[in-house]
Order: sequence, then C-alpha cells, then structure tokens
Amino acid sequence: MKIVGRGKLTAFTEKHADARKWINAWVAEVEDDGWKSTQDIKVRYPAASFLADRKVFFNVKGDHYRLLVQVAYNKQTVIVLWLGTHAEYSKKF
Repeated sequence: MKIVGRGKLTAFTEKHADARKWINAWVAEVEDDGWKSTQDIKVRYPAASFLADRKVFFNVKGDHYRLLVQVAYNKQTVIVLWLGTHAEYSKKF
C-alpha cells in the first residue's frame, strides 16, 4: 500500500523518538500489506478502532500515542490524518 503524509510520521518521530521503532515497523508492514477490508487490519492490529469514512485509529507503542489514518482500500492508499499523544487525543477527539 502507498502511504500519503509520511512527513507527519517523520516529524512526529523526531519529537517522540521512543515511537520511532513502532512507526517504522508500521510503515514497513503497511507498504508490504494489501489491505482489502477492515478485517485485514484487525487481524494484525486487534486494538485498532474503526470509525466512519474508512478512518482507523491505531494505538502506538502500547497506547502512549494514537495514529489516525484513512484507508482507501480500492486505491491501496493509507492517508495519515493525525498523530499525537494519548492526552492530545483525549482533548481533540
């Protein structure tokens, strides 16, 4: 799959180095996988939360951080919408 918004991931890991390993592993897995449905994501990321409009929240590094993406299954594209701390997530969402 193609990832749109990788700059957001890079900027985040520069600020939160402890998330770098998880983010890099997630990027590698997303690029290698061809998600066709939410079930494909749920198999690998059972704690992922699914919202309307094909949006998915991932718990990053044991729920210290949250990653919000939108998945275009038919275009094999993942768009990074938001990434932040759990406290920021609680205030924003």
